[in-house]
Amino acid sequence: MSFSVIIPCYNEAENIEPLARELVEAMKSLDSAFEIIYVDDGSTDDSALRIGDLQMQIPELRLVRHKGNFGQSAAFLSGFEQAKGEILITLDADMQNDPHDIPRMLEELRICDMVCGVRAKRRDHLMKRLSSRIANKVRKFILKDDIQDAGCSFRAFHRRALQNLIAFKGLHRFFPTICEIHGFRIVQIPVNHRPRYKGTTKYGITNRLFVGIHD
Repeated sequence: MSFSVIIPCYNEAENIEPLARELVEAMKSLDSAFEIIYVDDGSTDDSALRIGDLQMQIPELRLVRHKGNFGQSAAFLSGFEQAKGEILITLDADMQNDPHDIPRMLEELRICDMVCGVRAKRRDHLMKRLSSRIANKVRKFILKDDIQDAGCSFRAFHRRALQNLIAFKGLHRFFPTICEIHGFRIVQIPVNHRPRYKGTTKYGITNRLFVGIHD
């Protein structure tokens, strides 16, 4: 297995199939073996059912299920445990990340350990952009790192980058920083960010701004 795509999912039933189809198109263009792992983090809609139905059409699709809603970091960690690929790719399930950026990210990965997406033109509502901007500034002030967009989950990295991870609830925000601290080379590139057309955001000012600063 060359590539593992890991997608945390919580109540994103309407976005499951269109995102999976886009991912298959993007990954097949690489002409390498791949798998797509959806980690259902205790969804209360029919997200898991739709993933199960799609598995009959997309053999590369895998489903990991949590018994409850444990958060995005836990979902990523479960995906990392199950992934078979030497190169891992992470993105959100809401279709705001564009799978067609993946080949460009993998090209950059040839010269580094991790490629992080930077949402140059955010397609979110004002409060979400503002809370993310404040949290990023506070984090950078404290950590003194070079990560421009810690809230962007769209990343590609070699499996070796996982070796120094410590499991904690806010891990997904600090994964690139931890890698940078341990000497891994990080490259950051602008990626397409799309408006959310279906479903509802899981983040607001309380669980993005204050939780991010606390973490």
